[in-house]
Amino acid sequence: MDATEPGLGDTGRDGAHLPEHVRRNRQLWDSRQGAWFGKRARAQWAAEPHWGVWRIPQAELPVFPDDLAGRDLIDLGCGTGYVCAWAARAGARPVGIDNSERQLATARAMQHDFGLEFPLLHGNAERVPYPDASFDIAISEHGAIGWCDPYRWIPEAARLLRPGGELVFVRNSTLLTLCVPESGAAAARLRRPQFGLYRVESEDGTAVNFQLPHGPMVRLLRDSGFVLEDLLEVQAPENASTEYDYVDLEWARQWPSAEVWKARRSPR
Repeated sequence: MDATEPGLGDTGRDGAHLPEHVRRNRQLWDSRQGAWFGKRARAQWAAEPHWGVWRIPQAELPVFPDDLAGRDLIDLGCGTGYVCAWAARAGARPVGIDNSERQLATARAMQHDFGLEFPLLHGNAERVPYPDASFDIAISEHGAIGWCDPYRWIPEAARLLRPGGELVFVRNSTLLTLCVPESGAAAARLRRPQFGLYRVESEDGTAVNFQLPHGPMVRLLRDSGFVLEDLLEVQAPENASTEYDYVDLEWARQWPSAEVWKARRSPR
């Protein structure tokens, strides 16, 4: 099946068949891609696995399952492909899909420079051009979890996973989303209501993020055939730093700025 077949992966250069939020987010990320992303991608590809805006090592924040060797993994919203690279070095067979062709161009350049090869698809992670039960692990680190509609991509992850397969995603915490203003860093003040929280649009209309509170997310996972196994609320390490301006260390030492969710596809 071709990754550019209409209604499944990408739908051509104009993206005419893509949902409106997918088109808007594609324009955003294609416009953002530049020298900073390339430099950051190279550093991520060269490093050992680490997670989130605070770059917490896998040994301290276990996102990957213990044993990746010989397992089929899909990264939903893979960006520049660094999670796939880490998985490949651990013996997995990764596939990456991303909405931004320019991000994927950087990923392909990194594949060439680091001597790693794995499939990279330009498309919408809400509809992936792979058959049912193709993967053992589906992962999203601030990828599909933030930029795709959860009511579309989580059932799609369930479809892609084999019985007993694992879904792992790293996202901004609900509390952070409630406390982040339109510009600047989160403060000790709620900026938006939690009830009804779902689709969060930027003030200038260029970006669409998604954030489900814990209750709706748990129900969505259950209704999609998952069993929730763990939820890790992330505290920033002492003396950590980040390049991002929407959260600072003082805030993230007191409250969770990120969450790691781990769920397993029902064996039935």
